[in-house]
Amino acid sequence: MPSFILRRLTLGLALSLGAYVPGRAQQFTSQVQEFISVNAPSVALTDAKVIDGTGKPAQLHQTVLLQKGRIVQVGPMKKVKVPADAKVINCAGKTLIPGLVMLHEHLYYTMPVGSYFNIAQMPYSFPRLYLAGGATTIRTAGSIEPQTDLAIKRMIGEGKLIGPDMDVTAPYMEEPSMDIPALNTIKGPEDAAASTIFWANKGCTSFKMYMHATRADLAAVVREAHARHLKVTGHLCSITYHEAAEIGIDNLEHGFMASSDFEQNKPVDVCDYPNGRTALLKLPVNSPEMKNLISYLVSKKVALTSTLPVFEPYTGREVVLGGGLEALVPQLQEREKATWQQNQQKDTASVRLFKKEMAWEKQFYNAGGLLVAGTDPTGAGRTVAGYANRRQMELLVEAGFTPVEAIKISTLNGATYLGREKEIGTIEAGKQADLILINGDPEKDIQQVRQMETVFKNGVGFDSAKLFESMKGKVGLN
Repeated sequence: MPSFILRRLTLGLALSLGAYVPGRAQQFTSQVQEFISVNAPSVALTDAKVIDGTGKPAQLHQTVLLQKGRIVQVGPMKKVKVPADAKVINCAGKTLIPGLVMLHEHLYYTMPVGSYFNIAQMPYSFPRLYLAGGATTIRTAGSIEPQTDLAIKRMIGEGKLIGPDMDVTAPYMEEPSMDIPALNTIKGPEDAAASTIFWANKGCTSFKMYMHATRADLAAVVREAHARHLKVTGHLCSITYHEAAEIGIDNLEHGFMASSDFEQNKPVDVCDYPNGRTALLKLPVNSPEMKNLISYLVSKKVALTSTLPVFEPYTGREVVLGGGLEALVPQLQEREKATWQQNQQKDTASVRLFKKEMAWEKQFYNAGGLLVAGTDPTGAGRTVAGYANRRQMELLVEAGFTPVEAIKISTLNGATYLGREKEIGTIEAGKQADLILINGDPEKDIQQVRQMETVFKNGVGFDSAKLFESMKGKVGLN
């Protein structure tokens, strides 16, 4: 067959399947197109307040020009000439922020069943909800179905599914310990190394150590991952934060909630979660010991992921964080409401530790540490993709960060950790057109981040409210 005919057939097939063809506008299937509100070669967002993600003060009455999926110009309305062929969107009274870069996300939902957690993959609802909630890039910080996550990443890139760009993490690196059927286990450092190599070859780009992994396991994973210029994070317990930083870990999850550094006479390579929690509860919020640990982590350039939503106490707060109760299937809605009611005024220790965690994250940030953001939609089932991403920014502000700082932590800092800060994370000329149009001003009231109107990914605008509406009653089912 002549090569030019083969090329035409390949192109035709790619377009019919909705695949991306280099040099052409991205194609989308009809089920994706239904939720696209803006898709034009040239878009002018005029008269907007811009919080650009760099940490600089917000700018008023700005025009942001998008062309072919890129940001080409940002500046005052009077100085930016709008092309004649541009689709113009008047943003008076509205705010533009960068697309969120969230680094502790999952494509599964956890449901307590008896003495253990049942974990169910959410391949349809969670990618949509992440994008609806402004997350244009996520890292799946731990996978139960890595082959599914990798396929979803591909299909989103081909325009067949709705969702964010994804940095896919390999299955958990965990020694046999907990009765969680979906949890991957390794048996020693040789197995950990082999698993790292296998999943790196499959396309996973990061790795996560879990609670009962040993120092030798971590050293093996770090060795193989770093040899491939890939990164390692951890939800630790057996390994202290200081030990992990010394070995070469890149990131630590859950702020300081998973730190076992302050246990008295802690046995090496042993996880005793209750003792670790007790030690944190006893630790003064301004203790020299925490200050020393923070200094060491900063000196080792270890990033810290804030996942405040998954730890948010019950007392006096929402049933599902960020207003996502209706996203759950009816049976789960009833379960969550009952659990919430049962726990009112019964979680005083959690309230105290939550406030300490907020303070420690602020101390880490003020010391020059790279604080990044995520939500961890696991736990008791109150943390739901998309809704929790908005809630994370609200909780950062509750922790004492300014709205501008909270947005930077949730955008540029995540991009910096991923090594993609030249492409995403801020609203600047030359970058990928990932940004969020909010019908309000989160600097005046951070809860106005819930009023997301349009989420632009690669310059294509998705209707946030319509996406959320489409997923009501779906979480827990698909």
